Amino acid sequence: MLFNRVRRWVRPLKKDTLTLWFACRDPLAPLWLKLSTGLLAVYALSPIDLIPDVIPLAGWLDDAVIVSSGVMLLLRMMPAQVRARSLANVELRRRQGKKLISRSGLAILLLLWLALLLWGVRHFMT
Repeated sequence: MLFNRVRRWVRPLKKDTLTLWFACRDPLAPLWLKLSTGLLAVYALSPIDLIPDVIPLAGWLDDAVIVSSGVMLLLRMMPAQVRARSLANVELRRRQGKKLISRSGLAILLLLWLALLLWGVRHFMT
């Protein structure tokens, strides 16, 4: 029962996140939108949080609240024309059954984490 509630909450968030993704790629999107979305993505992927993830439940809850609130706020502040075009792109992808996968983005992210890990090992082991 709890998992069904979570699923109903996550599905629209996934669509909204894809809408933000396409909005950032839109040439008509303002710079503030692109920067804010980038900062939100960095926070979501960063191991540095307001409440550390090692604290049970509260560590994950702050990420869920901050990221979902940020996505909703950015969608409300987004210009209507950009939002309409982005939603159209999301719907087109959904109808075609395509998934949004960026292998190069994943590779860059993994290389950055690897570089950070190597730096940390080198810095703290010597």
